[in-house]
Amino acid sequence: MNLYFRLLLLQLRIRLRPRVAGRRTSLWDEVRTPFRVVPTDLDPLRHVNNGKYLSMLDLGRLDLMLRSGYWAALSEHGWYPVVSAQTITYKRSLTLGQRFELRTHVLGVDDRAVYLEQTFVRRGAVMARAVVQARFLRRSGGTVSTAELLEAAGGADRDLTVPDWVHDWANATRISSSAA
Repeated sequence: MNLYFRLLLLQLRIRLRPRVAGRRTSLWDEVRTPFRVVPTDLDPLRHVNNGKYLSMLDLGRLDLMLRSGYWAALSEHGWYPVVSAQTITYKRSLTLGQRFELRTHVLGVDDRAVYLEQTFVRRGAVMARAVVQARFLRRSGGTVSTAELLEAAGGADRDLTVPDWVHDWANATRISSSAA
């Protein structure tokens, strides 16, 4: 239920938030999504539960797609994103009542996926960082190519070459289709 409340709050904030630098947010910009730790985020040790971080990552990616207008383009084509792999590293705990922001940006794309980096920041300190591999599927079935994704985004205004360490990570986490 908490996630739905946050989703509603996110949509309201997006409508009220001014455009970045007087222009629409680009899919290639970093988006900062504000949060506050609430009681339902906590585990028995009174810090944010590791699963809650993953739910907030979803909201950060949605914020990026909604604010850039990319969500509308996806919906128009009948496409939707899915997480195919992710890794997260926790550095410091977030506790009840603390404000923080989730910074989300696209690291790059390759022929298989889109890669994002998402960082939880409180008062300039990194609390946790995630790398997410996403693929886009068609509601009618099948996978959307990255060329189609880029075309729907109107191209890219920067180099989207995926860093080598991200490729290494993606290859190390790939599950063979023949694995039982």
